[in-house]
Amino acid sequence: MISFDADTVAPKTSSGKSRRDPIDSHVGSRVRLRRTLLGMSQEKLGQAVGITFQQIQKYERGLNRIGSSRLYQFAQVLGVPVAYFFENLPADGVVAPDRAGGLAEPGSAPPPMEDDNFSRRETLELVRAYYRIGDRNTRRRIYELIKAVAGEPVSDTESS
Repeated sequence: MISFDADTVAPKTSSGKSRRDPIDSHVGSRVRLRRTLLGMSQEKLGQAVGITFQQIQKYERGLNRIGSSRLYQFAQVLGVPVAYFFENLPADGVVAPDRAGGLAEPGSAPPPMEDDNFSRRETLELVRAYYRIGDRNTRRRIYELIKAVAGEPVSDTESS
């Protein structure tokens, strides 16, 4: 049996342990992704919406649910529409396959974010650094270098 402590807290099992909802985890990971892409700390985001960085951590991990008014605040501060937080979310609410390759059960914890290369800190920092390169020609050459090292063909029509 599942019970709920409050609207903003993840559901609890009958033993009292918190269970992450895959949708809450997905929305939280999208908050983290956008915040990291902008180079914003959890503390700065918390200050902007009037909460502690610890609360931001709980939201980003999907431990606490993000209410609609708070989600709207995040969208304003992070410069995205509210729908951004739900992008790539399947209509059935099943967020990701489980380790055995089957579909995740609703209410089960999602796989760690490290499995998604686009959510890794290294990837986000690389993208931020890339776009800080002011000279467009230099940025294009670095792009071509990376593609060449990765063994991918570089076409003449691609631009950065």
